[in-house]
Amino acid sequence: MRRYALLMFLLSAFTVQAEKMDVLKICPDKPNCVSSQASRQQQQIAPIVYIGDQVTAIQNLKQLMLDLPRVQLVSEKNHYLHFSVTTAVFRFVDDVEFIFDDTSKVIHVRSASRVGYSDMGVNRKRVENIRQLFQTIDAHSAN
Repeated sequence: MRRYALLMFLLSAFTVQAEKMDVLKICPDKPNCVSSQASRQQQQIAPIVYIGDQVTAIQNLKQLMLDLPRVQLVSEKNHYLHFSVTTAVFRFVDDVEFIFDDTSKVIHVRSASRVGYSDMGVNRKRVENIRQLFQTIDAHSAN
């Protein structure tokens, strides 16, 4: 119980930091994390571009994520979304976070495993899948 309480405290502390700074947490020096704000080349992934207004983009991405299997919304504040995703086979929990930049019309994204070292490319594949699904939805809502 103490571990759970400590974990929840640490997650909430990070969430506040991300919301205020418009910067996602830095990926650890492990191959199980990708981020559009990563400095390490092997962890870099392009942000997701959106066409319409920020409010619609947030609503669309939130609904898209909640329609995916084993996804839970952890936090939603202003232009920040944080989800947990439980993997199908081993039931590992990964974090997927988004910060919306309305000036540039991009969504910065970070997807990271909470435990382990390698993720066999799962986080990168997840972000690319989300990007593909979101772009389809975003194009339809812009019309």
